[in-house]
Amino acid sequence: MIEVLIVDDDPIVRRHLTTILETDPEITVVGTAEDGAEAVENALRLSPDVVLMDIRMPAVDGITATEQIVRQPDPPAVIALTTFDSDANVVRALQVGAQGFLVKSTPPEDLLRLVRVAADGNAVLSPAAMRRLIARTETAAASRQEAISRIAGLTERERDIVRCLGLGLSNGEIAARLFLSEATVKSYISRLLGKLQLPNRAKAGLLAQQAGLVSPDGE
Repeated sequence: MIEVLIVDDDPIVRRHLTTILETDPEITVVGTAEDGAEAVENALRLSPDVVLMDIRMPAVDGITATEQIVRQPDPPAVIALTTFDSDANVVRALQVGAQGFLVKSTPPEDLLRLVRVAADGNAVLSPAAMRRLIARTETAAASRQEAISRIAGLTERERDIVRCLGLGLSNGEIAARLFLSEATVKSYISRLLGKLQLPNRAKAGLLAQQAGLVSPDGE
């Protein structure tokens, strides 16, 4: 059973997401929160597998709450929720530890699938949306140079893995693309996160996007 905590200051959004998620017999909504402070408290108390976190909320916002939740022991996967996929605050959420992001209007079948993806430890990223977000960031040029410097010491195979993370691929998809076993892919990613000093694969995917490892056509 995948346990989900929904965080949004709009009760209509909370009810809507709850209704969709509970159509899946293997997903249960263990709690909700209407602001970031309550989200942090409930994440610690309920130990969900996935937190769907609204970014823009009064008082304690979703970015601050995400940063606090990912510091908890054995933290859940936090997925940022946004109204528009051009919201530059998504990049900030990823930088503090979110494992991906979803637009609130995501179709129900995709929402269910992506919650499962997050619960399995994979990043929930849209490469096309990430490129738009990064391009909108005022510090885009500086971020690109920093990202290029960070990946300079990677081997060709390690760069292939990071590129795949930038495409939002799962371990199985990476294994098929690079002709490796899933165990080998998992080992590569674990070593890469340590080498790059990154907390999760979503940030590695963001790094790949910032460094230009993923081209405009998604390759």
